[in-house]
Amino acid sequence: MKNKRFGYLFVIVVLMLGIFGGIQIERAISGDNLQEQLRKFNDVLSITKKYYVEEVDTQKLVEAAIKGMYDQLDPHSVYIPAKQLESVQEEFRGNFEGIGIEFQIISDTIVVVSPISGGPSDALGIIAGDRIVKINNEGYKKITNDDVRNKLRGPKGSKVDVTIYRPGIDGVMDFTIVRDKIPLYSVDAHFMIDSETGYISLSKFSETTFNEVKSSLDDLDKRGMKKLILDLRNNSGGYMNESVKVSDLFLDGNKKIVFTKSRIREFVEEYSASRSFKYEKMPIVILVNNGSASASEIVSGAIQDWDRGLIVGETTFGKGLVQRQFELNDNSAIRLTISQYYTPVGRLIQRDYEKGTSKEDYYRASLGQDSLEGDNIDHQVEKDTSRPIYKTNAGRSVFGGGGITPDFIIKSPPLTKYTSQLLRKNLFYQFVLGYLDKNGKMIQSKFPNFESFKKSYNIEDKMFNDFINYGKSQDVEIVNDELKKDTEYIRARLKAQIARSYWRNEGWYPILLELDPQFIKALSLFPEAEKLAKLK
Repeated sequence: MKNKRFGYLFVIVVLMLGIFGGIQIERAISGDNLQEQLRKFNDVLSITKKYYVEEVDTQKLVEAAIKGMYDQLDPHSVYIPAKQLESVQEEFRGNFEGIGIEFQIISDTIVVVSPISGGPSDALGIIAGDRIVKINNEGYKKITNDDVRNKLRGPKGSKVDVTIYRPGIDGVMDFTIVRDKIPLYSVDAHFMIDSETGYISLSKFSETTFNEVKSSLDDLDKRGMKKLILDLRNNSGGYMNESVKVSDLFLDGNKKIVFTKSRIREFVEEYSASRSFKYEKMPIVILVNNGSASASEIVSGAIQDWDRGLIVGETTFGKGLVQRQFELNDNSAIRLTISQYYTPVGRLIQRDYEKGTSKEDYYRASLGQDSLEGDNIDHQVEKDTSRPIYKTNAGRSVFGGGGITPDFIIKSPPLTKYTSQLLRKNLFYQFVLGYLDKNGKMIQSKFPNFESFKKSYNIEDKMFNDFINYGKSQDVEIVNDELKKDTEYIRARLKAQIARSYWRNEGWYPILLELDPQFIKALSLFPEAEKLAKLK
């Protein structure tokens, strides 16, 4: 019996020593004492809740603490509250469930900007300019964008009744719409510029991007495309694997596209071209600006490093950090930087950032990175910087540590304050909406297709002056020298706004591109692009 008691005592002592030793080892291993810091945070939260002068919202405090914590990391690690997560996921998932319209609220009325192609509203004949005046037989007042989304979205297969007023038709029309899965496209537009030149505008890299780009290329190929302008301006990025697949469309063999480095071994990866496509020998020019980031920099960086095509525009944003999303138990999430990515020759694209500097300053610093315009094929513009130098496949010097600097730097001229006011107040859309209420039938009968509209329709002086006066009635005072400077743009914007009502983005882009100096330059550079890529 005595031996038995001794045995129990021995086991207890060993367990206690093990526990104590384990704690000491954990403290020795963990330099930042994670458990102690968690205990400290819990104590602060508990004391605050117990003794603060007013009742506190602990969830609000915790979310503020998380945001504050992430402010100490890089600018791209973020916390996403639960109420925002669904819309963020929709954007990159590439679809949502609803009735399929783009809308704006004008003077407390829901106006259909455009039915989404292939969606249930489009199938029922709902058109741009329709006003939704009732939802499920109920009128509304002072409705918000969130209210509209909550009323019109819902599970696939469910129904919603809408009552629509259409200018030019007496009375109203009732529709019962069966909700469905609605695609969110990342290709904004694709069309032929001329008999040989294709154009694709890509706004983001979502789950469907590769399939969309491939489908657009195949369509343009059937129409005779022999060269391509890929517009990645203001493309903020998205999924890395989609950018790899898009790059693979234009790179032959097993050329490296991007690789990552991380302190975590499982996040160290390398991606290369792996499939053959007919577009690997086609001349390509890519448009970028300071809004082109992340995945769009992977594509433009790979094309530049392999001298596969030319990059035109302004230096890209400079985001070379890879995030992974971790969802939390309350349906919120964190996007945490897990690695850095590098272009094929080893360039880190991430711009310098200082911990403690505000995110506003970081994002603002991406603007105006280019001081000079012109031919930068040998990248002499960057030669006086402290950024590291790398060599492309053809031996050209390119620089890391600050985005992708174009081979031809062309700045987009800023609009005047006067025109910016017209845009900020959404006056182009509102004016054209009223104009089409009166003149839409005439335009449709006179111009049965976009080509005839583009070639023959002009903004008459009366319409132009009516618009300027409309702006004045909406508190945008006329500034004559600024109006004179932007007259050509204002006329083109009005024409493009009308075209968008009937031909969507395929009507919008071709008109505005005619005044776009970056696009115009890109169009002239295909001989240079062929020479660089040794395609001749």
